[in-house]
Amino acid sequence: MQVKRLAAALVAATPLFAAAQTNVQLYGILDAAISSQDAGGPEGRQTVVNSGNQSSSRFGFRGTEDLGNGLKAIFNLEAGTAIDTGAGDSALFGRRAVVGLEGAFGTVTLGREYSPIAAIAAASDAFGQGFYGSNLSAFSNAFPNASATTANRLTRRLGNSINYKSASFAGFKVLGAYAAGETAETTTNNQNTSLQKGDLWGGGVEYTMGGLYLGAAYQQIKRVASDEDKETAVGGAYKFDQLGGFEIKANWMKAERPTMADYKQANIGGSMPFGAHRVFVNFQQQKQGNAEGKTWALAYTYSLSKRTNLYASYASLDNNNTGVFGITSSSVSVTPAATRLGADPDVFSLGLRHSF
Repeated sequence: MQVKRLAAALVAATPLFAAAQTNVQLYGILDAAISSQDAGGPEGRQTVVNSGNQSSSRFGFRGTEDLGNGLKAIFNLEAGTAIDTGAGDSALFGRRAVVGLEGAFGTVTLGREYSPIAAIAAASDAFGQGFYGSNLSAFSNAFPNASATTANRLTRRLGNSINYKSASFAGFKVLGAYAAGETAETTTNNQNTSLQKGDLWGGGVEYTMGGLYLGAAYQQIKRVASDEDKETAVGGAYKFDQLGGFEIKANWMKAERPTMADYKQANIGGSMPFGAHRVFVNFQQQKQGNAEGKTWALAYTYSLSKRTNLYASYASLDNNNTGVFGITSSSVSVTPAATRLGADPDVFSLGLRHSF
């Protein structure tokens, strides 16, 4: 009898329990490819199987709870994984880990979040920050002086951060971010890590009207006590509905650090859909001091369904005689060794991507 009463009580309480819970979604992307690559080293061309050429493989949990009066609680935990080996990222939820509130005022999140510059870069990259030749090379080690203590790159993710994105007002949105350093300033490069050494302040603005997108952002990091790192990004995009959905996107980014040559990157590219097919092209120029690298990249996708597609991509980079820039996809870089000045990497990739 007691068992029956307990069961009845649980059944009766279930609707109330469900109504009080957050609406939780499990999602993810699985992306694996076989690639033929040449980093310009003595090993020559290699055939590799890797993960995340179009999109970084990942899984995550996200959800919302309606608090009433237009206010929602939100959260997102997202972890990266490698399909080729099964390994996870060094930090379990290093891709994103936030909790926040969303309402008529906009969205406020706390935790590990994308920076304002990351938002501009993502919206204005013709490759959608996937495929080799994407603008993610501005956030990685795919350029000269790329050791842990001398790299000059832009900051994509912010640990220990407070972030704000306004609601849209006449097409405009305002972005703001503060990341607490929580440790003393240091000469060690700590960008893109879970612990930001030195406070970071950042802000940006986005404008959308019809098929037009424009954005700009600025970030400043107190990495050392005597000076600040400065980062800037501007970007734009336009979708031509009258041309069947053809899109053109462009951006320019700059990273400044004391005593180092500025790193600059510019991109312009586009994409065109043809039914289940889509073709992408992008041109990228990277500079740091006298070093320069230019990349031409092509990509193609074929949709087998709304959630599954095949893809192919090719990218070739031409370094000048002092350049050792590399080519970056969503998760993988093909970069010459720092001693191989003027090496010209290239890579061809065939892959399968599934989202759930």
